[in-house]
Amino acid sequence: MACCSKPFNLAGLFAALADTTRLRLLNLMAGREVCVCYFVEILGQSQPKISRHLAYLRNAGIVAARREGKWMHYSICPPADASVASILGAVLAALGSDKQMQADLAKLDRACCAPQKLIVLQGAPRPVLVSPMSESVRLSKIG
Repeated sequence: MACCSKPFNLAGLFAALADTTRLRLLNLMAGREVCVCYFVEILGQSQPKISRHLAYLRNAGIVAARREGKWMHYSICPPADASVASILGAVLAALGSDKQMQADLAKLDRACCAPQKLIVLQGAPRPVLVSPMSESVRLSKIG
C-alpha cells in the first residue's frame, strides 16, 4: 500500500534524498521498521535532529510513522507512482555498496542483538522486518 495518494513533487523527492543523514535513515529502514531510538544511537545524532530529518522524509511521502506507546517506529512506504518508486528503489540499491551505509547496518545488527548493552536502547522494541508483501513490493520496485 502506498503512503501518499497525492501527486509526488519530484523536486521535493530529490531534496529529501539530497542529505546524508536522510540517506542513512533510509538505508537503516530498508526492509524493516525501526524505532527512532535506534537511529539516535547508530547515527550518533540528537533525537530532535533525527526527528526533523524523519519529518522531512514523511513530508516527501516516502516514510511512514507508527506510534506504539512511547515508541515511534518508522518504515519506508512504497510510493504509488511507478517512476517515483523506481527512483527510490535505485537509491536504496545504490546505498548498499556505500561503506558508511554498510557500517550503519552493522551497528544496527549489533544493537539489535544486544540492546541491553546500550543504556539508551534498554526496553526499546527491536526493529522488525516489514511484512513479506511490503518487502516484495519494495524489491520489485528496485528490479
